[in-house]
Amino acid sequence: MKKLTLVAAFAAMAAGTAAADPVDGLWKTQPGDTGGYLHVSIAECGSAICGTIDSAFDGQGNQQLSYENLGKQIIWDMVPDGGGSYSGGKIWAPDRDKTYSSKMTLDSQNKLTVKGCVAGGLVCRGQDWTRVQ
Repeated sequence: MKKLTLVAAFAAMAAGTAAADPVDGLWKTQPGDTGGYLHVSIAECGSAICGTIDSAFDGQGNQQLSYENLGKQIIWDMVPDGGGSYSGGKIWAPDRDKTYSSKMTLDSQNKLTVKGCVAGGLVCRGQDWTRVQ
């Protein structure tokens, strides 16, 4: 019975791993005006995709442990559309303290294009993020 329980637990863990969304992971944002950048952890949150600020770095690459937005959600309600496209979500821009309608495209395993839009999608601002892990 112990063997059966162990096998069932291992199978459940393997199935959970196989079901992970390809965008899941840790991503580095493009540097901002000051050269600083963020690491954002992206993962499923319910039936959607969310991203949380994991760490912050200054223009010299020094980690900023006192960054006030650590742990804050930056992406939420993003829904996979298939083919590496995501839409329907929101993104918060810390540099402007504004929230935008958002969409993302996983261009390769290591490049994620993230866009925030206003005015019904007519005006968008975007970045290419690179996978850290």
